[in-house]
Amino acid sequence: MLRSGTDVRSRLTEWMGRRLLARLSRTGFDLESSWFVPSRVLAPLRRNGLDPVPELARMHAHGPVTKLPLPVPVWLVTGHEASKQVLVDVEAFSNDFGHLKELGLFADEAPGGLGFSDPPEHTRLRKVLTPEFTMRRLSRLVPRIEAIVNDQLDLMSMKDGPVDLVEDFALPVPALTICELLGVPLSEREEFQRRSVARFDLAGAATASLSAVSESIVYFRELVRAQRSNPSDGLLGELIRKHGDDLDDDELAGLADGLLTGGFETTASMISLGTLALLRDQALMAQVHGDDKAVNSLVDELLRHHTVVQVAFPRVARRDVDVAGTRVRAGDIVVCSLSQANRDTEVYSDPNRICPERAAGQHLAFGYGAHRCIGAELAKMELRIAYPALARRFPQMRLAIEPGALSFRKLSIVYGLQSLPIDLGSPTTSAHELLS
Repeated sequence: MLRSGTDVRSRLTEWMGRRLLARLSRTGFDLESSWFVPSRVLAPLRRNGLDPVPELARMHAHGPVTKLPLPVPVWLVTGHEASKQVLVDVEAFSNDFGHLKELGLFADEAPGGLGFSDPPEHTRLRKVLTPEFTMRRLSRLVPRIEAIVNDQLDLMSMKDGPVDLVEDFALPVPALTICELLGVPLSEREEFQRRSVARFDLAGAATASLSAVSESIVYFRELVRAQRSNPSDGLLGELIRKHGDDLDDDELAGLADGLLTGGFETTASMISLGTLALLRDQALMAQVHGDDKAVNSLVDELLRHHTVVQVAFPRVARRDVDVAGTRVRAGDIVVCSLSQANRDTEVYSDPNRICPERAAGQHLAFGYGAHRCIGAELAKMELRIAYPALARRFPQMRLAIEPGALSFRKLSIVYGLQSLPIDLGSPTTSAHELLS
């Protein structure tokens, strides 16, 4: 059958685009300085301080779905309700990592966990994990998280001069919590943290974070093999005891890597960005000293406002589907801007303001639907412990540099500060001294 000239050109452009992406993924490239990448394509990965860049709002003003100027069909969803539609519909949209491999955007190993799988595989694996992430099960970690937080506060109090809250507190707390959760041996925890840091920043070679994923999968596969012969009391040991015959080493390694992906850098960024918000607003700082209800409301609002996971995992349309009045064709890629969706004026009044009195539970900081972050409650638990403990121990803490000198990530899936220099002032009594 003869094809129209327009159809042939469209298919040729798409083929050339796929070849270009495949070549760039092999050689690496600097997205931030690449003249051929239009600014609106990079807008979902950028921020203006704590806020989405204005370009996202300008795109959203023309509608909740925008086609990006790329050689392959990619749609950016910026609306809150439109994002929920995409994120919840696993029948119309696929998360399968294989679709991205077809574009040439792949690592030696696929990212693990639940984020890049579809039902029924996703359903089977999530059913295995869900019982381990109930509030009842997670509550056993509270004493350990409190000890981890207090240990890091003690270490900071012993330093002379300003400390870097990112390096000295925000990174170690979730890293050591995940080690505790998974059952990583004490002797390997420093190496575990080192392997975890470089996964999400895309400011350098675009394949750097994917290479880190490959390295992480290999590490977790070795850890799983060791735990099969001597299961720990952590999550991996528990999964091996309960489901060891039903889950192979690759699946267990993938689940562990997925928990790292979802629970390390994201929580670290929330700790540092949330602390910056507290330092900027004494009313918020006062609320973190309040009762559990006040702290819980503040944490939820900070999660919405910061939305550190700026974009959801890319989806591929399985069939033609209508998204908020826009026709998306089968095979098209759909990316949801969670940061802009959480600032949608149709859902939130004055969305750029941190308002702890807002009704909780609406935001998309953890995603939505079947792929909502399974570790959401663990992350909230860490934040509810970390913020008040930090504020109580160092009530006089303040920025050690001018606000304009703060260094944020320029281009990233997970947004955050490169560093946060803090002058701690005079600390209160340490937790260890209180117990002695």
